[in-house]
Amino acid sequence: MLNRIGFKRRVIAVLVSLFLACHVGTQAEEKIRVATYNIRYDNSGDGQDRWSNRASTVVDYLKSLDLFGLQEVTFTQLGDLKSSLSEFEAFGVGRDDGINAGEHAVVFYRKDLMRVTEKGTFWLSENPGRIGVAGWDAALPRTCTWLKMELLASGQQFVVANTHFDHRGKQARYNSSVLIHDQLMRIAEDLPFVLMGDFNFTPESSSYAVLKRSKFLKDAREVSVTSPAGPAGTWNGFKEIATDRRIDHVFVRGELTVLKYFVDDPKTEDGRFASDHQPVRVILGLAEPIER
Repeated sequence: MLNRIGFKRRVIAVLVSLFLACHVGTQAEEKIRVATYNIRYDNSGDGQDRWSNRASTVVDYLKSLDLFGLQEVTFTQLGDLKSSLSEFEAFGVGRDDGINAGEHAVVFYRKDLMRVTEKGTFWLSENPGRIGVAGWDAALPRTCTWLKMELLASGQQFVVANTHFDHRGKQARYNSSVLIHDQLMRIAEDLPFVLMGDFNFTPESSSYAVLKRSKFLKDAREVSVTSPAGPAGTWNGFKEIATDRRIDHVFVRGELTVLKYFVDDPKTEDGRFASDHQPVRVILGLAEPIER
C-alpha cells in the first residue's frame, strides 16, 4: 500500500511539472559573444607595431564575436574595419567634432542577430551634450557611445555602452564614472545593460567604486559563472602584459548572466601583440521573455 501511494505521488508530481511547463513557460537564455578592445590608434611612430601590421589579426579576432566595443579607432581604421567586417553594422562618432575627427569609441554588432532601436553619444564633461569638450582635468575629449538593442530571435532588449576614460586626469576619471553611471541608469531605465571600455583605472580606484555603487552594476570578472581565463592584466605596451594593470572592464546590470570571462591574447603571425591592450571577452546569457 505504501509503495502504491508513493508511486501515485510521483506520478502526480510529474504531471504537475508538465502542466506548469506548458502553461507557465520556462525562461531560456540567448547567448551573445561580447568583447571590449582598445585597438591602438594608427600611429606611424609605432614601427613594427603600427596598424598596417596588426589590422588583419585584429579583424580575424573580431569576426568570432557578436557584439564589441572598440577604443582609439581613427576614421581610417574605422573604414578598414567596416570593409573587412561586412556582416556587422557599426556606430560611433569622432570625439573632436561628433562626426569623423578624432578617435572613436565605436560599437559593432552582428546585423543578422540584433538591431538598434535608439542610439546616441555623450561627452564625458561638465556639459555632456557639448561636442569636443575635455572635461575637468582631462587631457583630451572623451565620449560614451550607447545603443538600445533588440535581439531579432527573441525580441529581448538591452543597452550596450562603450567608452574610453582619460589617461591623465584623475578627477576626470572619477567624475566620468559618476556621469556615466547616472546617464546610463536614465537611458536604460529597467532594461539590462552592458558597459564596457578602456577605463584607465584598476579595481582599487575610487572611480571603479563609483561605477559599482549601484547594487545592480557588477564587474563581469567577479560574477562569471566559470573561473576567469587568461592573464590578470589588460595592458601590455607592446612589450609584456602588466599583471597589475586591469584597466579594461565589462560591467553588467539586470537579467544578464556572465557565463564565461576571458582576457584574450591575439598575436600577429610574427608573434607580436595585436594591440597595446588585451581584449576582454565575455559570453553573456540574456534571459528571454517568458512565453505564456
